[in-house]
Amino acid sequence: MAYEFKLPDLGEGLTEGEVARWLVEEGQDIAEDEPLVEIATDKTTVEIPSPAGGKVSQILVAEGDVVPVGTVLVVIGGDGAAPRPEPEKQAADTGTRPATEKVRATPLVRKVAAELGVDLATVAGTGPQGRVTEGDVRNAAGGSTAAPAAEGEHVRLRGVKRQMFEHLTRAHREVPAVTWVEECDFTEVELKRLVPLVLAAVVESLREFPELNARVGDGDLVLLDRYDIGVAVQTEQGLVVPVVHGCDRLELDELDAEVRRLAEAAQAGTLKPEELRGGTFTVTSAGKAAGLFVTPLINHPEVAILGIHRIEDRPVVRDGAVVVRRMANVSVTFDHRVVDGKRAAEFGLAVIARLET
Repeated sequence: MAYEFKLPDLGEGLTEGEVARWLVEEGQDIAEDEPLVEIATDKTTVEIPSPAGGKVSQILVAEGDVVPVGTVLVVIGGDGAAPRPEPEKQAADTGTRPATEKVRATPLVRKVAAELGVDLATVAGTGPQGRVTEGDVRNAAGGSTAAPAAEGEHVRLRGVKRQMFEHLTRAHREVPAVTWVEECDFTEVELKRLVPLVLAAVVESLREFPELNARVGDGDLVLLDRYDIGVAVQTEQGLVVPVVHGCDRLELDELDAEVRRLAEAAQAGTLKPEELRGGTFTVTSAGKAAGLFVTPLINHPEVAILGIHRIEDRPVVRDGAVVVRRMANVSVTFDHRVVDGKRAAEFGLAVIARLET
């Protein structure tokens, strides 16, 4: 008996996923619960085990393809007779598709098309399997559907890097972000436990400024009564933001241990989906790679992000004398649609005051 495995609903409102890597081949025998496929979402890459045992009869979706939830990915057992999804065919001469043919395009590309007033059904896709790319849409909007001439090496964005590209493009386009910055004296801060100390200061400050511990949804600002703080981690695969859930309920040593555990899992690529969901606010610190100052992007649909920048010895004035202190810039980037600049600045000053004392 054949088992058709469909792309499951991975939660958090996700409607599609990318087949990042197959862990089996056609004709291979697999046992139930053995690793089957890696699926990349806009949160992470998830390893999915096989729901059944038997021979892998047919792999229906290629690596790198993005498909909606419910798509049959693979057939296990039987004779592998499930229909293989056909690549989209471009209509000859006109560059349009038949009315009955579904347009292949990511949600980001569909959004760009809607903004530019382009009918996707009239656009000839130049992406893999006839997928319509953002470049195709913009070319169509400019009156030309011709694909640009190939130049240089083309590296396809896949997995976490593709999801990061689409997520941050959307955040940058939709959110009118403003960044506030001020110096902070880190001389008395134990740098080995910098991130948990920052998280503790952030949580206490968010209690005073609840509009920054919030999400934007359907035109409303949703104030949250939980403190699940995301911590940006740079990995070889790209930037991921694991979430430290219940920061307000953890002692400093517990925060330290949880931050280290999540960072190690992020580097190893073993984060669970629930460890990347539900963040209410984000903290980012690039450590040794931190510059004097950068402008972090908001992790939409959150409304603010706090950045800790390069910590170094600087000459500063204290009680009329020039002394050397360990200083760094601290920034708060916020969604100016829903957060007032004065309140964002007061929040940043509250975090700094707690770190300095």
